[in-house]
Amino acid sequence: MAEALGGFVEGNPDETVTSFAKIEHGKKGQLCFLANMKYEHYLYDSNASVMLVAADFKPRGPIPEGMTLVRTPNPYDALAQLLAYVKNKKKQFRRHRGRCRIAWSAKLGKRVWVGDFVTIGAKTQIGDNTRICDNVTIGANVKIGSECIIYPGAVLFADTVVGDRCILHAGCIIGDDGFGNVRQEDGSWKKIEHLGNVVIGNDVEIGSNATVDKAPMESTIVGNGARIDNLCVIAHNVKVGENVAMAAQCGIAGSTEIGDRCILAGQVGVIGHLKIAPDTTFCAQSGVIGNIKESGGVYVGAPAIKHRTFMKAYAKFKKTGEE
Repeated sequence: MAEALGGFVEGNPDETVTSFAKIEHGKKGQLCFLANMKYEHYLYDSNASVMLVAADFKPRGPIPEGMTLVRTPNPYDALAQLLAYVKNKKKQFRRHRGRCRIAWSAKLGKRVWVGDFVTIGAKTQIGDNTRICDNVTIGANVKIGSECIIYPGAVLFADTVVGDRCILHAGCIIGDDGFGNVRQEDGSWKKIEHLGNVVIGNDVEIGSNATVDKAPMESTIVGNGARIDNLCVIAHNVKVGENVAMAAQCGIAGSTEIGDRCILAGQVGVIGHLKIAPDTTFCAQSGVIGNIKESGGVYVGAPAIKHRTFMKAYAKFKKTGEE
């Protein structure tokens, strides 16, 4: 294990483990990890058999008897590799049973796993080693890459494009109509038809009950490596850049462009038709109402302003309240 992780063993090289645990819960036969030093004190009372630590970790107390350390360049990354390895070993293969509906013109790659009550539309293409779980609905002319996982209850509407190694969690909706309406003279609303699609890049993960709306024309785009948490809403014609991270309950209004590597904490709201520079961070519950032209900034508040400016204003506000 140490060799595979680019690390080395300090202790018993023949130690074995059968499960994972948090550092404060470690027991005999389990593997734990220490990545954040504020949790170091748990190590000295842990009964875990193996502990992943940084290569340069210097204990401030005695290592528990019988514990083996595996020193790696990055313990958190090492844990992620081990978790992925175990999950892949547990994967089961099944072509499909009779309790699903697959159009004759659909093309499924090698070793595609199809669960019960799945519907796959006409001319849809699914890449090798992709797993389609129970109760998934996939429309016509959808393209899904290789080694993807589509969890139960997800819906992919017609013409959606999904890259390789993507994960779509339970109940997420990809490619439904955007919220487009025109106000009429009598005050009523007229629906705008949506004829575009959604294009999702490679290595994207979208959380449970998140929605990505298709465009009236052209495409709504989610870039390579993006991470979108549960209950997020991405509206029509939005462009999410590569390696963007978006925590739960964020909402991005139509035609906004989010630059590469941006981070949106929970419940961030962004109005439509904005351009957000790369490497921008929005703290939780920020309300973004204007373009962000400078890369690398940190913003907070509603309306969102630079973090340093916000903290200065808050200090004065707090002081005023105390007088």
